[in-house]
Amino acid sequence: MTCAEIDRLLHAYVDDELDIATALQIELHLPGCAKCRAQVEAARVIKTAVAQPTIYFPAPADLRSRIQKAILAEKQASTPVENSTGTIHLWRRPIARLAIAAMLLLVIGSIYLLSTRDSGQNQIAELVDSHVRSLEASHLLDVESTDQHTVKPWFAGKLNFSPPVVDLSQEGFPLIGGRLDCLNQQKIAALIFRRNKHTINLFIWPGETSAATDTKQGFNLIRFECKGMICWAVSDLNTGELQQFVELFQQQKPASTRN
Repeated sequence: MTCAEIDRLLHAYVDDELDIATALQIELHLPGCAKCRAQVEAARVIKTAVAQPTIYFPAPADLRSRIQKAILAEKQASTPVENSTGTIHLWRRPIARLAIAAMLLLVIGSIYLLSTRDSGQNQIAELVDSHVRSLEASHLLDVESTDQHTVKPWFAGKLNFSPPVVDLSQEGFPLIGGRLDCLNQQKIAALIFRRNKHTINLFIWPGETSAATDTKQGFNLIRFECKGMICWAVSDLNTGELQQFVELFQQQKPASTRN
């Protein structure tokens, strides 16, 4: 089954409306296609969000009365009226659309909330996929070094920003190198650290963000900001040690590029 066919059947698949044979074809396709997996995950997030009672708001008790009054005023103002000159005014409509505007704002706000959540889930899925790919042979490192003064200059000219690079060997999180990665078709930096036998991918690109945590496919993710950069730490390391790594990274002074 192709990606285009899955895109057409996506919502029917998520809603369990497909026959067993078609659903099985989709499930056989998903493990090898990160794009389709992300679309399915996003559709499931939206389905779950729409079902939540918290996104529904009870209407004010007097809303029905206000709408009825607005409709009555509209009808009265729209009634043809003949003046002394014989001219008939067909449309004298007051601006009585407060209730409609409120409902439109509610709909727009809900759509924005869902689209933002959808975008965030797609980003998390991409980061986890990148982490998994990096664990395959020869995909982890573009520059292999435990020296922050070697890793940081390597990114010069390859990115339009300079990622902060620190050495956490003394704290038990040795830097082993870095590589270029891609998120939303944009180049980003990836620093690689070790914690015993665990690999930590630290994805970095410019921007502002707030702290957040997530878990996907058995991997822990922590988002934080450092030196004007958005950072995502991804690892199968337990949440406590991964948070310790994040705090240490934020506290350390990044390397400066040597001339």
